[in-house]
Amino acid sequence: MTTDIAGSSEASRLITRIESVPFSRWHVKPRIIVGSATFFDAFDALQLASVLIVIRPAWGLSISDVGWLISASYIGQIFGALLFGRLAEKFGRIPSVAGAVVLMSVMSLVCALTGNFTQLFVCRLIQGIGVGGEMPVAAAYISELSKAHGRGKFFLAYELIFPVGLLATGLIGAFLVPRYGWQAMFIMGGIPGLIIAALILRLPESPRWLINKGRNAEAEKIVRSLEASTDRRITPAMPTSALSAAPRRTRWRELLSGTYLPRTLLVWVLWASAYFVTNGMNNWMPTFYRELYDLPQQTALWLAPLNNAAQVLLLLVCILVIDRIGRRSWVTISFILGALLLALLALVGSDNLTATIIMMTLAYGIIGSVNAVLYLYTPEIYPTRMRAAATGAATCWLRVASAAAQPSVAFLLVTGGLSMVVLTFSFVAVIGAVAATRMLETRNRPLEELAP
Repeated sequence: MTTDIAGSSEASRLITRIESVPFSRWHVKPRIIVGSATFFDAFDALQLASVLIVIRPAWGLSISDVGWLISASYIGQIFGALLFGRLAEKFGRIPSVAGAVVLMSVMSLVCALTGNFTQLFVCRLIQGIGVGGEMPVAAAYISELSKAHGRGKFFLAYELIFPVGLLATGLIGAFLVPRYGWQAMFIMGGIPGLIIAALILRLPESPRWLINKGRNAEAEKIVRSLEASTDRRITPAMPTSALSAAPRRTRWRELLSGTYLPRTLLVWVLWASAYFVTNGMNNWMPTFYRELYDLPQQTALWLAPLNNAAQVLLLLVCILVIDRIGRRSWVTISFILGALLLALLALVGSDNLTATIIMMTLAYGIIGSVNAVLYLYTPEIYPTRMRAAATGAATCWLRVASAAAQPSVAFLLVTGGLSMVVLTFSFVAVIGAVAATRMLETRNRPLEELAP
């Protein structure tokens, strides 16, 4: 009993020391390196959009085939989010993130060797396991390095790299594919990722994860290096006695019981709503512009990244205000504005190319900012003992929704045209807005207070 009390007291002191150190150069290095992995996660997730515009006519693919090829990665991501989330709870955040990056990078190179629908479908499915595993574990890791005050700004500065990656993918695809062929996109997504995985393995493990495992001596070394990075100190948002971080076993059933049941169900709805809309739009935009408006291939490839440019701009605004207005207000307002824009486009009619470009770009940018906030919010509402696994489980619903969106868009496009597609997106965004009104506000509150 005395040993348990001493361990709990030491854990609380370590958490207090973490909360007492302001953001410094120590925090920047992990954010840059893990952010680089997230950049290529985004690249590998979207690289197929630029490839499809070439291989569809070359391989004689139908619209249905296109939908299933896009879905393949998302199906793999479901398994990856669950698998690597559990590995991160057992073996740590760093080896799990590195393993996911290696898998998605190797399979990106293998995708370049494929020559038909079946081969590419299988390779994208396996690659998706790595893509799905990297983001939730990385989000948990970055959250656990953060202190309470200003965590939203710090985290979203890292998360900004994902839409930047999506934007870069479209731009790089528009340059590479016409000049060097579609295989160049997969090669570009593979080689840098292997280098980044080696850099990740040199990063410190999450001290909060070590503390939860009772490995206080290892956590002490990391906390000392954190403290040595700056002489400045701040007063924690909670007193030392309240920042309890005593080691506790992970119980997966907690996700669907007690305090965490309503949080879990709510956040699953939010993930599914946001990504059904954004990934339903993002993967199809080059095809929309090429097939529906008969634009030249090069023009279609250059127009598609406008979505991600809008997302980056909206996220820059979000970074500045998220710790002031809070997560709930931003997500609710974004869903509402996005739904209104999409509904208006359906009413105006999709025959007008200019209206389609403007309204879909704005709607994507606005709802796309929700995606980043959900990566911030979800790790905040769960305790360290199940943070990565819970975030992985939540992101499974973005994969399910994203996978479902692809054949859904294909079906709606054939039966009702683009107006029916955007009207469906608007309805789903309304569901997200209603759910967002029930979010727990987490701004400037320590993780240990939010999720005991």
